[in-house]
Amino acid sequence: MSLPRKLFSLFNVVSAGLLVASALALQAVQRTPPTPEPPRLELTERKRLKVKVYFTDTQVQALKAETRTIQVTQTNPRALAQAAVNIWAQGPYDKAFLAVVPKGTDAPKVYLRGQHYFVDLPGAYAALRYGASGERMLLCTLTRTLLEERGQDVTFILNGQPAELLGRMDLTQPYTRGDCADQ
Repeated sequence: MSLPRKLFSLFNVVSAGLLVASALALQAVQRTPPTPEPPRLELTERKRLKVKVYFTDTQVQALKAETRTIQVTQTNPRALAQAAVNIWAQGPYDKAFLAVVPKGTDAPKVYLRGQHYFVDLPGAYAALRYGASGERMLLCTLTRTLLEERGQDVTFILNGQPAELLGRMDLTQPYTRGDCADQ
């Protein structure tokens, strides 16, 4: 067999082709990928709105309103209601009023269907042991805060489940403004 025939044998040609293909593949793998373009940052405008949030007096006998400014990106009723309840859970600025839940307690989740609010109270609210007047103030301050601007009634659920009672307070029926009228 002559030298060119031995050099260009089928085995040598296939091996040389595989060697070239593997060298090209190695180069392709080691190449740094192009830097992706970062997404455009679109800032949503925050709107400042005033809401009336209810707390209780120091004797836990009467509802006391405090006007607060909230900043929201959405002005739909559910977002406004959730923002008001978040402020409610933080407690009052006025030292003459009492917060209805301990500082650091999670705010309830608020849902809206038509004119009906549904408030999902965290499970920790069931363990507060406030007594009848404290439990009533907890439910009534939330009810009045939510129904201040709009809505017909507030239905409470506990930890994502329907509940009959929160302490001594009946949760089977929705609460209205009239149920929580000032005393």
